[in-house]
Amino acid sequence: MKKTLFLRIFSGYAAAIILLAVGVTLFAPPLMRRHNIEEKASYLEHMAILLEPQIVPYLAGSGPGDLRGLVIAFSQQTGTRITVIDLTGQVLADSEKEARDMENHFYRPEIQASLGGKKSMSIRRSSTLKQEMMYMSVPLKDSGRVVGALRLSVFMKSLEAFLDVFRRELLKVVGLMIGVALVTVFFLSKSVSAPVREVIDASSRVAAGDFEVTVSARRSGEFRRFAQSFNAMTGRLKTLFDEIRMKNEEIQGILGSMREGLCVLSADDRIELCNASFRRTVGDESPEGRHFWEVVRSTALAEAVRKARVSRGDASEEGTIQDRVFYCSVAPLATGDRLVATLHDITEIRALDKAKKDFVVNVSHELRTPLTAIKGFLETIEPRTEEENRPYLEIIRRNTERMIAIVGDLLVLSELEERGPKIDKTEVDLRPMAAAILKMFERRAGEKGLALSLDASGHLPIVQADPGQMEGLLLNLVDNAVKYTEKGSVKVRLSVREAKLAIEVEDTGPGIAAEHLPHVFERFYVVDRSRSKKLGGTGLGLSIVKHIALAHKGTVSVKSRLGEGTTFSVLLPLA
Repeated sequence: MKKTLFLRIFSGYAAAIILLAVGVTLFAPPLMRRHNIEEKASYLEHMAILLEPQIVPYLAGSGPGDLRGLVIAFSQQTGTRITVIDLTGQVLADSEKEARDMENHFYRPEIQASLGGKKSMSIRRSSTLKQEMMYMSVPLKDSGRVVGALRLSVFMKSLEAFLDVFRRELLKVVGLMIGVALVTVFFLSKSVSAPVREVIDASSRVAAGDFEVTVSARRSGEFRRFAQSFNAMTGRLKTLFDEIRMKNEEIQGILGSMREGLCVLSADDRIELCNASFRRTVGDESPEGRHFWEVVRSTALAEAVRKARVSRGDASEEGTIQDRVFYCSVAPLATGDRLVATLHDITEIRALDKAKKDFVVNVSHELRTPLTAIKGFLETIEPRTEEENRPYLEIIRRNTERMIAIVGDLLVLSELEERGPKIDKTEVDLRPMAAAILKMFERRAGEKGLALSLDASGHLPIVQADPGQMEGLLLNLVDNAVKYTEKGSVKVRLSVREAKLAIEVEDTGPGIAAEHLPHVFERFYVVDRSRSKKLGGTGLGLSIVKHIALAHKGTVSVKSRLGEGTTFSVLLPLA
């Protein structure tokens, strides 16, 4: 890894240097050659322009002296070969050869261009001198008319000799620069790779959990600041991991000390985390990674997880695991799709509830017989009792009837709780049932001057319910209203609200204070105890109403204001 990092940096720089050197070596000579050719061509063209006014008179027949002497003299001064050609291509004068010994130049490409009125440059091998030459040919014009061509030429061997020297010197310079650059790159690569290697090694140790490692900050510039930042980061990481470890140990300690079984479920309901109590409850030491329903062999508890997943909210169910009763509450975590399931062992609570219910049932059954006997004997001796003793018999009779009513209500509650949601449903029309129950209370209401009324909508639907329980529900609500209302009216309303059948019993009684409203459906809870005893109330009627409503998957509520009356509402789902 260390060698690879250095080699990557060094080889990258070296490749760039070598590629640059090769490019310079390959492309510089051709560029130099082309530049020299352009310079030479420009030089020849300039000389031809200067020479043209001196040669044109000779072509017109008025030039003084010898034409060949002129071109030889000019050739010696400039170091170029000069040739004069007429319109037919015939050589009139040449600085190197006798014109009569030279062939016709009409078909030379540069001569063709010049006789056409254009300047032309070409590089080719001379058929006369047998060497490669550069030719620059310009048209000779007299009064705007082309009368011939003037060609200047130089040997290419001088240019090639210069280029050979240039290539040799260029190779020397490039080679020296490559050597210097590679040495510089070597030390530069080491200066870059060394701190990077140090940081890589330190990072590997940090990744392995060693937060004591530091990076040398002796270097300057960015590496010094980087080392300082890295060391500060490792210090901060060490502090954070120590805090996380302490928090984790604290959480593990809390989870381990919990009596309730707790587990965290992934998005596919697999157990990700659980405490020791959960392992003991399910009898599995390593439930992690398995589905909740595999480990917790309870359909009811698995249903709680399914409900929470579907509703994305809290859910709870009660079920049995290995002959023990557990209450399972499931809630989603704030982040992600995970759930937290908690198992509460309520075996003792349910056993105590059952014992209480059994006790109530047994006591109620046992009390029913002697209470009935007492009531019967009271009715027997009442006609024979002296007048001064009759008030005492009345007190005994009233309390006996109250005891019989309490026993009866307790037996009804016990039966409702024991049956739970298993009720015998059939089609029930509540309109005639409510009318019949109101008729039962006409005498009592008449004694108080109360007005009884039934308000039922025209298209009241038939509900699926237990007729006996529905009758008990209405009976308790109307009895309660008539019992505690001294003047005004009692009204029963039947309607459809929010796709549910609404049963409302409204009275104009004294009302119930706000602090009592949350408790009115509890067993034996009475708002005014002295008045309840006087009227023979048991404190169980509203509790029976609540149990009947819940057994039919309905709800019950109450609204009341002191001095304005009370309204009890029951909502039952429609099929």
